[in-house]
Amino acid sequence: MRRMALALCLIGAYQDTGKVPITTRSDEARALYLQARALNETLKPHEAYALFAKSVAVDPTFAMGEYGLASTAPTAKEVSEHLGKALSLSSKVSPGERLFILGLQARSQADRARARQLAESLVVQYPRDERARVALGAIYSAQQMHAKAIAEYEAAIRINPNHSLAYNQLGYAYRSVGNMAAAETAFRKYIALLPNDPNPYDSYAELLMKTGRFDESIAQYRKALSIDPHFSGSPVGIAADEMLAGRHAAAVAELEKYYANARDDHERRAALVNEAMIYVDAGATDKAVGAMDRSRRLAAAIGDTASMSADDVAAADILLAAGRAEAARDRYRQAHALMASSSLAADVKQDDEVARHYDVARVALARHDVAAARAEAAAYASGAAARKNDARIRQSRELNGLVALEEKQFDASLRELARADQENPAVWYAMARAYAGKGDSVKAKQLSEQAVHLNVLPTFPYVFTRAVIAGATRSATSENAHGKPR
Repeated sequence: MRRMALALCLIGAYQDTGKVPITTRSDEARALYLQARALNETLKPHEAYALFAKSVAVDPTFAMGEYGLASTAPTAKEVSEHLGKALSLSSKVSPGERLFILGLQARSQADRARARQLAESLVVQYPRDERARVALGAIYSAQQMHAKAIAEYEAAIRINPNHSLAYNQLGYAYRSVGNMAAAETAFRKYIALLPNDPNPYDSYAELLMKTGRFDESIAQYRKALSIDPHFSGSPVGIAADEMLAGRHAAAVAELEKYYANARDDHERRAALVNEAMIYVDAGATDKAVGAMDRSRRLAAAIGDTASMSADDVAAADILLAAGRAEAARDRYRQAHALMASSSLAADVKQDDEVARHYDVARVALARHDVAAARAEAAAYASGAAARKNDARIRQSRELNGLVALEEKQFDASLRELARADQENPAVWYAMARAYAGKGDSVKAKQLSEQAVHLNVLPTFPYVFTRAVIAGATRSATSENAHGKPR
């Protein structure tokens, strides 16, 4: 009877406010959850995780508490465990809570179409819930539907002008479409709402980085750390600024300090992955692989198979980018064998099998085996389409473009690359190579410079592209100095 009364009370609250209710047996658990949610929305997952854990300890049937734990867990293994618990409890919660939980499941399974469908359903059912709007906006942003994302963030702000997370997300969305003035306005409003919180300064620092104001960006990251010395995003941002300014040793030193002060394996792994990217940008392949091997050992210590496999793939990517195709092939095989023999969900393993074709195709391209690359590219495209994964579909277009580029079919390559991820600098550089092949050196130079000066937090495609272009520039300069033709 008590649980029924609580359910009726929550339904009444939904009818009055239009918000997704929070179903729990305990007022104490709800209060802990709300504190944790506020911390997570200001990008303090470590602190949020501890409070979500307390909420679940008070009410072991608290589905959204488990959802919160899955959203902030430091390892892939823990994400999977808490998500499983949230799903097992989701039949006893409100439709909105269930949609949140199912959405996280879809994202974990790389089912982007279902994730978008669930988020859209959430907004249809709870149009006056600002968090539902922001959740849908985040899905749109991830799928490069920036105009729709902006509309959702602005709708969230109309519902609640003090919902700080909406301003943060809005700033990034405007940055993605190149409207830096609107992005700065959003970030400054975010700072005004939370002047004593580190994340607004961290977010503004990213905008300064994007515009090439690296030292000003570092100052804002330092401001964030002066508020919270453990704010995990800021050391990564400082290292990125140092890298982009050409100060690689300073970047590595910042990340080693971050590693030494890390509070959990999530932070330690983040430090190592970013360190690997700094080394790639500096042309230090063995040190980059070494950083990924250190990360893998952390995952192995707790039996986190998904993270171990991800680290193997990253190490293989580094080796492949450095021209060591055979060593890369062996690491890819190790990564995918781990996933195939794991106890992870069948859908996750199926997605990894699709990804395997992408990796095998790129090794074939590095070995100039066009026939094998074409066959694997076709298998990858088929798997991506079957899963309705738009990110993989765009990636299959990139792969097709690279195959055509290897065949010197430059127009065909450009047609495929135009349908690939237009925010990926590796795609821009592939297009530059195609234009160079067609004899359009002006367009090729423009795209190469655009790729080098993207000025964002590092990703592996970004640093691989920067390293390749830097190497090509050094080679051209050396040849020119010796009187050889460019």
